[in-house]
Amino acid sequence: MTLGDTNGELAAIAAAFELPGPILALEPLGNGNVNDSYLVVCDGAPLQRFVLQRLNRAVFAQPELVMANMMAVAEHVEARLTQGCDLLGERRWEHPRVLLSGAERRPWVERDGGFWRLISFIESSRSFDVVASAEQAREVGFGLGVFHHLISDLPTAGLADTLEGFHVTPRYLQHYDAVLARAPSVVGHGVLHCLAFVEERRDVASVLETARASGQLRLRPIHGDPKVNNVMMEVCSGRACALVDLDTVKPGLIHYDIGDCLRSCCNPLGEETAELEAVVFDVNLCREVLSGYLAAASGFLTTADYDHLYVAMRLISFELGLRFFTDHLAGNVYFRTDRPGHNLQRALVQFRLTESIEAQETQIRDLIAELRADLAGAS
Repeated sequence: MTLGDTNGELAAIAAAFELPGPILALEPLGNGNVNDSYLVVCDGAPLQRFVLQRLNRAVFAQPELVMANMMAVAEHVEARLTQGCDLLGERRWEHPRVLLSGAERRPWVERDGGFWRLISFIESSRSFDVVASAEQAREVGFGLGVFHHLISDLPTAGLADTLEGFHVTPRYLQHYDAVLARAPSVVGHGVLHCLAFVEERRDVASVLETARASGQLRLRPIHGDPKVNNVMMEVCSGRACALVDLDTVKPGLIHYDIGDCLRSCCNPLGEETAELEAVVFDVNLCREVLSGYLAAASGFLTTADYDHLYVAMRLISFELGLRFFTDHLAGNVYFRTDRPGHNLQRALVQFRLTESIEAQETQIRDLIAELRADLAGAS
């Protein structure tokens, strides 16, 4: 879709940033559940592309703090990369660059109640909604490990908690209870199944937060949403080269990141599938993701970190299912939907994935122990 009258307002917003040349084209980008995103193409040799996004203020109540976090992480990562990163060798790693507005010199523009930002597009790369191979799974894990490695020494005190309660599972359970208490009478096999599923696993919700409160786990900078399609793969090599969608960067437990990455990668059918009975957590893909992750991140993991990897996998699938189900009961106010019952279907997929993880607990724990032993033997 090239620029025209219907895109004039968007073009004006994009032009408020310090672009390198005139805008040639502007088109919708991606299928995110929260923000509106557009690809901006600018004239130049070569052409340069950027991502224009309107942050959802219903989700990010203080979007200026989101941008402050993004700028802090970008500055830190760029400094680490400039110093050199032994993990990468000759590999390419690129961090999204935030452009400033021309007038206010801020990393955002406000127009008619909308809060907009412009970031660099990761060229010669692509993302995938579903992992297609063992090699790709390993690269996704390695990408997350590199990201964690690069920000592992970034003090959390310098990051705002832009989404209080985000990836704090007991908070989601409290919200679920509040929504359920005021929801109209619920019927249907899927709803009843979800209600029973949550009740049977209430004690699961607090496992990581209890470990944090006891001092076993500590807060670190996290990505917050490292699902498979937020890891960019270099087109020519297939290697991970960037993590994108950094809105949710904040202090947290890296286990939420690891669990979310595994939840996303190890469900070959993806979270939008309608084939509930076929949903399974693929332990072979889990091996590849964890192998890639640990190759980059094992240097800063503690014994307690390893001990909580399995419960993180189970918890995050449960947590996301709980969030989808809560939103279904609330009338679909958070996640975008394109049909009635969409969030209920998403919840059922995540709960089925949780069951699959639980059924393979012994195999998964043995795998973690094996990978840890291999790393210890190689060091």
